[in-house]
Amino acid sequence: MSSGPSSDLSCKELVELITDYLEEAISYEDRTRFEQHLVICGGCREYLRQMRHTIRFTRKLSEETVPEDVRDELLTIFRRWKSGS
Repeated sequence: MSSGPSSDLSCKELVELITDYLEEAISYEDRTRFEQHLVICGGCREYLRQMRHTIRFTRKLSEETVPEDVRDELLTIFRRWKSGS
């Protein structure tokens, strides 16, 4: 277990580190804190499982496999989000 409050990782911090963790671009210390948090937090274990699942399935997507109307709707949503609307 962690050695004190300074080594504890919150759920929010785990979410912020998850991409680096999955890409193995995380320091040894942060990886240790990340994995210690997973031991005690079922919600974060599930979040990690869902992220891995999402990555696995999105790798199978290509522009050709997304219907044109869905692609257009996603682009519209992204553009609105990007512009802050």
